[in-house]
Amino acid sequence: MWGYKRAAAAVLALEEPIESRLQPDGTLRKIPNVGPASTRIILEVLQTGTSPTIEQAIEESGQAEDIEKRRGLRGHFLSRAQVLAALRNKKLAGPTLADYRGDLQMHSTWSDGTQTLEAIVEEGLARSYQYCAVTDHSYGLPIAHGVSMHRLFEQHRAIDALNATRRGRFRLIKGIEANIRADGSVDMNAQELRQLELVVAAPHSALRTSADQTKRMVRAVKTPGVHILGHPRGRKYGSRPGVTADWDRVFAAAEKARVAVEIDGDPSRQDVDHELARRALEAGCLFALDSDAHSTRELRYAETAIAHARLAGIPKERIINCWPVDRLLDWLQRS
Repeated sequence: MWGYKRAAAAVLALEEPIESRLQPDGTLRKIPNVGPASTRIILEVLQTGTSPTIEQAIEESGQAEDIEKRRGLRGHFLSRAQVLAALRNKKLAGPTLADYRGDLQMHSTWSDGTQTLEAIVEEGLARSYQYCAVTDHSYGLPIAHGVSMHRLFEQHRAIDALNATRRGRFRLIKGIEANIRADGSVDMNAQELRQLELVVAAPHSALRTSADQTKRMVRAVKTPGVHILGHPRGRKYGSRPGVTADWDRVFAAAEKARVAVEIDGDPSRQDVDHELARRALEAGCLFALDSDAHSTRELRYAETAIAHARLAGIPKERIINCWPVDRLLDWLQRS
């Protein structure tokens, strides 16, 4: 199982379509982490559109129903090759990499990330960003090493020191990823939220139930001090569907509250995807396109978010990451 999962991850990460690896003699050009058994299955799919080997194994497993459900949790995910194709496609409207001025959701060593504040600044400058927001997890999510308010004040002092050395070149924004509880409240009080420049509110529980959670999500976006609805469904590729809700109602509430809807570019999340993003666009919503990076290497996940925005045809004026830093900070203060 793990061998097949590694192979699938390797194929999804390819920067060119898998078909381009097929050689004239019918063999497959070597792909790292893809062994002989996985290669056989890939060739079956490329040649016939399905894999008799896999279908027979599923039939004999007695788990066909469960496997079919998991297959249904792969909709509207883009491979790396599809991301790059969307970024290159000049027929698509929406933001380009050059329009993107900064990443507004990422995690540092202060919670569950591996990147330091200094590394975030340096990598942001290397990408020609004007700003980034550090949004470590709030204290209500201990499993992700959420930061206490005392630690948060310490982080703010460190951010102030970094900003002082990069004044005019780069702005590190003081943010948080607050947890949306089951009842729709966030796990920080109003006074605590006011200590932040940017608040991403995101669900991290009740992500496998089919029960309607529209009220939960509407209450979250109506919370004063929330700026971005982060990875709204909380879905994961092939493993969980995420929140079930009347998303048109949620987007209408977000538009009224001037809360941006996030397209999270983590390859395993891609949430919201381009299909759901079109509905948020029709509702008049603003958008945030973010990497949800936990390491500097993962900052490129923002490209996946940008690809979804291009496929959805979202104008760059509706994307807060495409705004100059002064306009963004003014909007954050007014929201």
